[in-house]
Amino acid sequence: MKRKVPEINSSSTADIAFLLLSFFLITTSMGDDKGLPRRLPALPSEDRPAEDAKLKERNVLRLALDAQDRLTCNGQALDIAGLRAQAKDFIANPDNASDKPEKFPADIPLLGKMEITGKHVIVLECDRNASYKAYMAVQDELAGAYAELRNELALQRWHKAYASLRPEQQEAIRKVYPQRIGG
Repeated sequence: MKRKVPEINSSSTADIAFLLLSFFLITTSMGDDKGLPRRLPALPSEDRPAEDAKLKERNVLRLALDAQDRLTCNGQALDIAGLRAQAKDFIANPDNASDKPEKFPADIPLLGKMEITGKHVIVLECDRNASYKAYMAVQDELAGAYAELRNELALQRWHKAYASLRPEQQEAIRKVYPQRIGG
């Protein structure tokens, strides 16, 4: 006489799997993707008309990245390694050159009266077939140029790195070097 092996009731297995799946979906946090911080112009409204899109040519630095990942700056070939220095010189315009952004006096809180180039714009035109790696390298160099300028001013004024300043001090420095990158 053979003994029968008792069967295991598996009717509730699907319910348990569903409960476990629900639990993990609810308790797991999804990573927030962060994009590139860029300041876009505000939409015009009845209270606020559209800003005049005409910019003086001297206030615009035109960068172009073609399908072969070659970079040009105002029509001249430029290596990505030289972009940071070129951008810093354009943004700060230390010699007040006539072919770089015009300077105007501004009263910056915590810093006082300064000559700044707050109307400058860096325009990046990127070919659809350019590699993502080259595009991000250009963006990194531009962000690095702003970071270096801000850090240099922070060290000059408060003898501290920009990252270790109080929020109001950082805001004052951002008014001197506003990040204005468009595409």
